[in-house]
Amino acid sequence: MDIESIYQQSFAGRRNWKGRPPYRAALNSEITAVLERFFAAKRPGAAVSGVRRVGGGASKEQFFFTLSSNGQDEKYLLRMDPGMAITETDRAREFTLLDAMHGIVPVPRTAWVDNDAEFFPQSAAIMHVVSGVAKPSGSGVKVSGLGTWLGPEMRAKLRDQFMDHLIAIHAYDWRAKPLDRFDVPDADPKQAARWSFNFWRELWQIDEGETRPIFALADQWLADNLPDTADLVLTHGDYRTGNFLFDEDSGRITAILDWELARLGDYHEDLGWVLTRLFGTVDETGTFRACDLYEREEFVTEYERRSGRSVNRRTLHFYDVLSNYKCYVIVAANGLAAAQSQNNHQDVLLTFLGGTEPVFANELANLLSKGAEA
Repeated sequence: MDIESIYQQSFAGRRNWKGRPPYRAALNSEITAVLERFFAAKRPGAAVSGVRRVGGGASKEQFFFTLSSNGQDEKYLLRMDPGMAITETDRAREFTLLDAMHGIVPVPRTAWVDNDAEFFPQSAAIMHVVSGVAKPSGSGVKVSGLGTWLGPEMRAKLRDQFMDHLIAIHAYDWRAKPLDRFDVPDADPKQAARWSFNFWRELWQIDEGETRPIFALADQWLADNLPDTADLVLTHGDYRTGNFLFDEDSGRITAILDWELARLGDYHEDLGWVLTRLFGTVDETGTFRACDLYEREEFVTEYERRSGRSVNRRTLHFYDVLSNYKCYVIVAANGLAAAQSQNNHQDVLLTFLGGTEPVFANELANLLSKGAEA
């Protein structure tokens, strides 16, 4: 299978989880004990306190804690893999990227990583806490990033930053500053698209999703329509509302989060993800806004104007389809497999998200029937 080498090991690990006893979410007291052992080795004399679980997050168990050392208190966030997540990613690779992005776009500062689970029950990483919220405080209770309503005032404050940060990520000079643990898909023009497609197709096969006709059609269409990539860039992989923090008073974006799906690939892939309908909103006039920030055509043309890159509509259509294919895999295979095997800390959330399968099936049908926009 043509795919980044690092994921061969990740996929093997996911297969090995099948048939294991149920995964039990860690208690705060258990995480405290693990952190104390970790810092006894990494920062002797430091004291751990205030460990508490962070709500949300279906891919990682997350905990805030305070580390006291030399008369100073510092707040940190622990991100630890569950038994099975909704995706397969690498903590050391994520840390490499956060360090590379520091000073380019706002990101959390890295602290420690235990990629091989030497100290923690699963692969884990620790970073400094960043202030901010992922959605307006008055937006109600819903999964962060899904249909988030920002409102006119906050939208006006965030939209330019959202665009500028995405362009800055795509402008990163990965040739001059190579990224450790990132392979370069340059064997042929279609390899970037093939790597991304193969990643999600393999996850579907591992978790034995129940193939519906529309998914089978989309799978074959994607395999038959892989586009060339003329300009390899660093992609974020999950760039959308809900994956950045912002200050509600100033509207300033304080941190871009969730870099675990980042890769070297086609910038159209990030654009297609931003434009996924479930991440956006439709107002009372029927107008769709991607991530509640831009109307679709406005987003595309503004990206072209600011980045200096051209958006190929046929290529974007491929990644529109692939984006919904990814979501289908996540909710109908990865999430359900993790929940049914009881190997995730968010069984209820993952089961709930499984109910969105028809949404993505319908979107795949619409996209495949209408083709690329002119």
